[in-house]
Formats: sequence, structure tokens, C-alpha cells
Amino acid sequence: MKRARLLSRLAAALLGMSAVLSVSAAPALDDAQLRAAFIYRFAQFTQWPPPPMREFTYCVAGNAAMQASLQALTAKAHGEASSRLRVLTEPQQAAQCQLLLLGFDERAELQRWTAALAAEPVLVVGDSAEAFRNGAVIALVAEPNGLAFRINHTEAKRRGLVLSSQMLKLAREVK
Repeated sequence: MKRARLLSRLAAALLGMSAVLSVSAAPALDDAQLRAAFIYRFAQFTQWPPPPMREFTYCVAGNAAMQASLQALTAKAHGEASSRLRVLTEPQQAAQCQLLLLGFDERAELQRWTAALAAEPVLVVGDSAEAFRNGAVIALVAEPNGLAFRINHTEAKRRGLVLSSQMLKLAREVK
């Protein structure tokens, strides 16, 4: 119960949706839905280099459980751009994404995907602490007290992405 309350407070703080998503309703979210909500807000608090996007593409690789939760995000527009979800099987497909969720824990697999992107302006979100050590811009990490995230600000800048200072303040770790 304590973990659920902590998760709901963290989600409400990050999401800025306390009027829409009450703290008491947040425990009803499953883990995948909570992660998807974080990912949606990460996209909102990130700026990509010009030109403006006409379509925002969320991509997922290696995490089948997140596909349905991320699919719900495509119903929401990203600013002026419409949204869609792509499920990727090969790293070369990732250059077409604005946000890529990597659901791998293996170091070699993570490095293969991040290397294929080179310096493309893709917000790479990892689903593990290992992803943070291997090129992800943001890593969602389950901790004893709930879900947290870490930001590799150096990697974000290298990719030409600008992360909101609000998001940087809420991160468990920024490097």
C-alpha cells in the first residue's frame, strides 16, 4: 500500500495531472500503464531539433507487455503532430522514431540498438538500469519505494534533444 501511494505521488508530480488523475485513482494503474504515462510525459517535456514534426512516432523494441499501453498514447496528439506506434524488430528501423522504448536487459542487445542510432535525434528510453549504462537518454528503474527514472543529459544533448529543467529536477540521477 505504501509503495502504491508513493508511485501515485511520483506519477502525479511528473504527470502534472492531479486534476485529471487523482492520487487515489493512480494505484489502479498497472505497471505498464504507469510506465506509459511517464513515457508520454517524457515526450511532452522534450524538444526535438527543427523542422517541426508532422507525425510523432513512438516505437517499442523488446517489450511486448508495453505495446498495448503505448498504443493508447497514439490516440493523443503530440502538440501539432499526430501520433502513431511502431513495433520494431531491427535496430535500423529506429531512425524513423522520435521516441524509442528499449525493453532489453542484455548489454550487447542494448548497445546494438543504440549504436545503430548513432546521433539521430531519438529519445531513447530504457526499461532497466542496464539501459542507462548503455546509451539510453532516460531509464525507467523499479526501486524498492517505487518507479524512478534516470537521465543521461549528455546523451540527450549529443542527440540534439533539449530536456525540460522540470524533468531534470524530478530525475533520481542526472549525468
